[in-house]
Amino acid sequence: MRIAFVPIDNRPVCYTLPQIISQIDDTFELELPDRTYLGDLNRQADIENLFEWLKGLSNLDGIVLSLDTLAYGGLIPSRRCPENFDEIKNRVERLKKILVDKNCKIYAFSSIMRISNNNYNDEEKVYWAEYGKEIFKYSFNTHKNGVEFSTTVPQEILEDYVATRKRNFEINKIYLEWQKEGLIDTLVFSKDDCAEFGFNVKEAKELERLGGYTKTGADEIPLSLLSRAISGSMKVCPVFLEPEHKHLISNYEDVSIEKSVLGQLELAGCEVVTEKDADILLVVNNFKNNQGEIVMKVETEGFCSSFKVPDKPYMIADVRFANGSDNGFVNELLFKNKLKDENFYGYSAWNTSANTLGSLICGAKMKFLAKKYNKKSFKKLQITRFLDDWAYQANVRQTLSSPCVDELNTKMQKFEKKIESAIMGDVNVKYSFPWERLFEVEFEFS
Repeated sequence: MRIAFVPIDNRPVCYTLPQIISQIDDTFELELPDRTYLGDLNRQADIENLFEWLKGLSNLDGIVLSLDTLAYGGLIPSRRCPENFDEIKNRVERLKKILVDKNCKIYAFSSIMRISNNNYNDEEKVYWAEYGKEIFKYSFNTHKNGVEFSTTVPQEILEDYVATRKRNFEINKIYLEWQKEGLIDTLVFSKDDCAEFGFNVKEAKELERLGGYTKTGADEIPLSLLSRAISGSMKVCPVFLEPEHKHLISNYEDVSIEKSVLGQLELAGCEVVTEKDADILLVVNNFKNNQGEIVMKVETEGFCSSFKVPDKPYMIADVRFANGSDNGFVNELLFKNKLKDENFYGYSAWNTSANTLGSLICGAKMKFLAKKYNKKSFKKLQITRFLDDWAYQANVRQTLSSPCVDELNTKMQKFEKKIESAIMGDVNVKYSFPWERLFEVEFEFS
C-alpha cells in the first residue's frame, strides 16, 4: 500500500511519528515531503514546493492531507497569516486540480480555528498576549447569550479576529463542497481546545448542519486518517479501568472520555465489539473526578491498584493525566508485568486524550494488519512513547527551567535504563528540542 502524507508541521509527533508507525509493516510505503518544506513555530510551510512534491507522486492508493498546511502554511499560520479569502481560495483551487489528477482516495482534515483561554501568543497573533482571555470571554458569552458581549478589546482587534475566523470558515465550506462532489473520501473538521460555547463551537454546529463531520482533537487526526486508510478491519473492545467514571470529560475536550474513545475508533475504521469478539482490547486508564495534568499542576487521583496485562492482545491509552503518563500505572505496567510482543499492541499518553487515542490506535492497527511485520520498528515506537510520555513529560520536564540538551541527557539516563530492562532492548538515542521550547522533545535513534 502506498500513501502520501502531508503533515501539519515539522514537529516529531507530526512528522517522525507517522514515519515510525508506517515502518511496522515492511510492505507499507508512506510518502512524506522533505521535512524542510514544512513549517514550525515561527515559519510557515513552503507551499509551492509541497505542491510540486505532490504533483510528482504517482501510483498512490491514497493521500492523507492536512489542508491547513497547503492552504495557509500550517495549523499555526492558519490563525496568523494575513492573506485574504480570495488569495487562500485561489490557492486551494490549485490544490483541487492536483488532487483530481491523482485519482486516488483522499483523507483530509481542516481545523476550525481554536480560541485559547489564555494570554499566550506563542501560536496566535501578537495581540493574544494582551487580549487572549478577553477575546475568549467575548466569544463564549456572545455565543451563549445570542447577543454581542460588551468587551474592553479594541474594536480594530476584534474586527481583525472576526475577519480571520470568517475567512477560515468560508474556506472550510469550500472543502465541504469538494466532499459532496466526491473528490474527498473522508473529511474531518477538527475542534481544538473546546469549551461549551464559543465561535468555534458555533461554526462546528453550522458545518454539521451543512453535512460536515466534526471531531474534537487536532494533531492526532492525520494518524486517525492514516488508520482509516490502512486496508483491512480490526475489532476492538474498550475496557475502562474506572468504568463508573467514563462519562467524565477530558481537559481540552467537549465530550466524555467514553465518547472520545468510540469516536476515535470509528474514525480509524475499527469495529467496536464485545470482549469475546474482539481482536484487541483497548485498555483505558481513565480518571476519577477530573483529568490531571502534571505540567499545569492539576491534581487527580492516580492509579493505585494492581494491574495484570490481559491474556489476549491489548493496547493501552493512559489518559488519567493530560500531557503525560500516570506514574503509578506505568510502574505497574512496566515493572510488574512482562510486555510480550505477541499480545502487546502499544502504549500512549501523548498530550490530550484524543492525541493519545488517535496515535495509539494507528500503531496497533498497523501492527495487527501488517503483511510483513517489523518487530524492531514496533519496539522503536514503544521506546519513543515511554521516553516521551512517561520519562520526559511526566517526570523530567518538570525539573527543567529551559530547553537544555545536556541537562536533559543527564536526567533521562535513569529512565532509559528502566525502559531497557522492561522492554528488553537498548535505548540508544540523542535528544533535541526541535522548537526550542519544553513542550516537545525529539529522539534520534542510533
